Amino acid sequence: MKSSVEEIRQRFDADVERFSNLETGQSATVDAPLAMALVAQAAAVVTPNAKHVIDVGCGAGNYSLKLLQLIPNLDVTLIDLSQPMLDRAVERVSRATNGTVTAIQGDIREIELPESGCDIVLASAVLHHLRSDAEWQNVFAAFCRGLRTGGSIWIFDLIESSLKSVQSLMWQRYGEYLANFKGAAWRDEVFAYVDREDTPRSLVFQLDLLRSVGFQQVEILHKNSCFAAFGAVKS
Repeated sequence: MKSSVEEIRQRFDADVERFSNLETGQSATVDAPLAMALVAQAAAVVTPNAKHVIDVGCGAGNYSLKLLQLIPNLDVTLIDLSQPMLDRAVERVSRATNGTVTAIQGDIREIELPESGCDIVLASAVLHHLRSDAEWQNVFAAFCRGLRTGGSIWIFDLIESSLKSVQSLMWQRYGEYLANFKGAAWRDEVFAYVDREDTPRSLVFQLDLLRSVGFQQVEILHKNSCFAAFGAVKS
C-alpha cells in the first residue's frame, strides 16, 4: 500500500527547513540546482511577458524565487499539501515580488484552477504522487485549461524508464549517487520513502500526455538517471 495523502503531508510538514535552501533543498534529486535554473530560464524565454505563475507543490517556494529573478513582480499562486511549507513559501516569495501572492493548501487533484488564469505553471517533484491514469490525465488537462494561450508548463520530477532493463540501470545509478552523497543508510532511507510514496511515470508517457490534453509543443530540458526537466507550450 502506498502512503496516504495525509502521511505524505506530515512528512513534508516536518521538513520545511531543508526545503528552504535553494542549493541543497532537494539533495535527494539528481542535478536539482541545474534543473531549477533550466526550468526558470526556459519559462522566462518562452513566456517573457508572463504576469501570473502557479507553483504546484511549491514547497518552500524555491522555484518561484528562481523565476522571479528573471521575471520580476509576478503574481504568484502557491499550492502545496503542507501548511508549514506554504507559510514559509509565502514569507519568502512575498519579499521577492510586488505582485499578489496567493496560497492554497490542498491536493492538486482536488483544486480547480481558474480557466485561462495564468501564464506559467511550475511543478517540481510533485507529480510523481499521482496514482492512476485517470489522475494523470485529469491533472494535466487541468494545467492546460488553466493556462492562457501562449502559456507554458515546466516540470522537474522523478521518472520511470520505459524499458525495465534501463529502469534497473538508472535505479542502480541513482543509488550510487545517494550513497556517494550521504552514505548507504541515507540511500536506503530515500529508497524506502520512494517505495512507500511515489508512482512516477516515464518521460515518454508524460510528453505524450501533454500533447493529448492540448499542448502543441513539448520540450526536454534535461534528463539524468531517473530525473528529468521538461515542459510544454499551449499555442
